[in-house]
Amino acid sequence: MSAGTTSESPDTAPAWVAFCPRCASPMRTRFVVDKPRRACPACGYVYFTDPKVGVGVAVLDDGKLLLVRRARNPERGKWSLPAGFVDQGEDPGVAAAREALEETGLVVAIDSVIDVYFNPPDQGSASIFILYRATRIEGEPVAGDDADAAGFFGLDQLPELAFASTRAAVAQLLHGQ
Repeated sequence: MSAGTTSESPDTAPAWVAFCPRCASPMRTRFVVDKPRRACPACGYVYFTDPKVGVGVAVLDDGKLLLVRRARNPERGKWSLPAGFVDQGEDPGVAAAREALEETGLVVAIDSVIDVYFNPPDQGSASIFILYRATRIEGEPVAGDDADAAGFFGLDQLPELAFASTRAAVAQLLHGQ
């Protein structure tokens, strides 16, 4: 796993988990296994926090990398790889191809996993990010969804990049890994 490794521990007992989803009793914080977690004293239910999983695609065409400019926070106005969240029950590769289509109008074929990245906790980005190498099948880049621009950039002429995982992925691509 690459990029962004941190010793900062996640919030395993968020106070907003106030009531048990099974029996509606007030939740309490107690140690479960090795961490403080929200637990129900009435029925024993334990709330486990789950990471947000994101996926993205690195599409290289004639030595140029496909990027989108973010129209929303976090990192509004900066450029990133076409990416988004995996929906419950969705195959991550299918999600990556879907995000490419939604954000750029391109139909892509997923080729392989480039790497898996850890992003430190922040304002809504994925904590686990899976980056796929993809090939353009059809279409021209047109901004869509939460992007306000899309295009291919030479690896030596990249705009300001968003997210630690995007910067780490581009560094890997620049070094031929």
